[in-house]
Amino acid sequence: MAGTITITLPNKLEYVPVAVASVWKIADILGFTVAEAEQLMLAVREAATNVTEHAYNRGEDATFDVTLEKIPGGIRVEVKDMGVPFDPDRIPEYVAPTDANTLTTAGMGVFLMRAMVDECTFVNLGPEGKKTQLVKYRKSASVPQPEPDFHDAPPQPAIRETVEFDVRRMRDDEAIEVSRCAYKSHGYTFFDDHIYYPHRLVELNRTGELISVVAVTRDGDFMGHSALHFQYADARIAELTFAFVNVEYRGRGALTRMLEFLLTVESPRPLEGIYAYSVANHALTQKTNMRHGINTCGIFLATSPASWKFKGIPGNSNQRISVVLDFKYTVTPETRTLYPPARHAEMIGKLFANVGASPRFAVALAGTPAPTGESEIHTDSSPSENCAEIFVARYGADTVGQVRRLLRRFCLQQMAAINLFLNLEDPATQHLTAEFEKMGFFFAGILPRDRFGDTLCLQYLNNVDFDYSAVTAYSEVAKDLLSYIRQHDPNESL
Repeated sequence: MAGTITITLPNKLEYVPVAVASVWKIADILGFTVAEAEQLMLAVREAATNVTEHAYNRGEDATFDVTLEKIPGGIRVEVKDMGVPFDPDRIPEYVAPTDANTLTTAGMGVFLMRAMVDECTFVNLGPEGKKTQLVKYRKSASVPQPEPDFHDAPPQPAIRETVEFDVRRMRDDEAIEVSRCAYKSHGYTFFDDHIYYPHRLVELNRTGELISVVAVTRDGDFMGHSALHFQYADARIAELTFAFVNVEYRGRGALTRMLEFLLTVESPRPLEGIYAYSVANHALTQKTNMRHGINTCGIFLATSPASWKFKGIPGNSNQRISVVLDFKYTVTPETRTLYPPARHAEMIGKLFANVGASPRFAVALAGTPAPTGESEIHTDSSPSENCAEIFVARYGADTVGQVRRLLRRFCLQQMAAINLFLNLEDPATQHLTAEFEKMGFFFAGILPRDRFGDTLCLQYLNNVDFDYSAVTAYSEVAKDLLSYIRQHDPNESL
């Protein structure tokens, strides 16, 4: 299950079992035990029944929505309606009867819901109606539950003596240690929840979508993990990601050696380059990448929530977290003909030179036919990150309108940052970039050899209060690029 699933049902009691059955199926897919799934079903049945019996006038035809969202370690279910307003503060507290004369059911439904799930909240949405939100976490299965000392004990002291360790491909039985290491570093805030499912890590390595390496001491203690991730089946480049080192072993060179291992590892798929997103609220990762020739080619602003945790690392920002995009070719780059928009050609040339490429820049000839037919546009979004991506694979007559509609949709979904990727090998990019900038997109950088070619990256901030001085750019190129982005950010002139 990826993202969210929403089911719209008539406000009739006979449709409540449809909502309950859907919850049962998704809970089973996500690995809940039968007992856990039955508890969640009971809570959802009660919430949906409340809507059908109390939210609308008798005989009124209306609908209600049941939304299921996978979250790290569990599931969130929302039951939303547009019925009569409801004051959760006036829910009577259920009191268990002491004898037959005090028998009452007042407040029992809410009491049961709260008893069956980990979180039960009631939210008034004003003109948008109201919703009941239920969160249930799996107590068993494969998501590693935090051990008591994760929360209660102080962090392990750093190990100062010399530590001999090996770096190698991950074994299947070490996947659980990878998940625990991610938890120790970020809690449950890491942007990709694959990392919290050991069986997924094993399967991703089996299929070649992920190349995991680990650092392990000669005594068998787990130190850390790093990986190359092929995000798409047709990807020609891999992301350097899932890099974690347990706090007590930081500063022992494990991250550097894992990176060196990955730069020379035999890839199960064709690999033309490696890219990495370095958080820009500290310079540690940027420094490591630069030492290994993984150099800056872009900066994306406000891509992750400020609540993202970096345990044991100072410098966390109070605003949404930005990332520096770094890249390294793993093969000698071909000289390709690109069509950059004239106003950004100089900066685009500097960024390609910074990663070791010398493309040939051309000007689209006057009278070149405009794109025809339908566009091919792909999208991706992360509700937990409030970030979305739009990839224009092929231009068509409707491209500008399609991008405008997608931008509006993502803004209405309250995505804080929307990134747009355009193929620099297509002459249409040279002219249409200005149309996207009129919508509020602005320059972010480049990404060589992306899914559809050498790519121009643009970005859009959706009502984000942003402070450029809180962004840490380490290299001189990164500093120049950040200044350039700020000059072209339309929000800076408001």
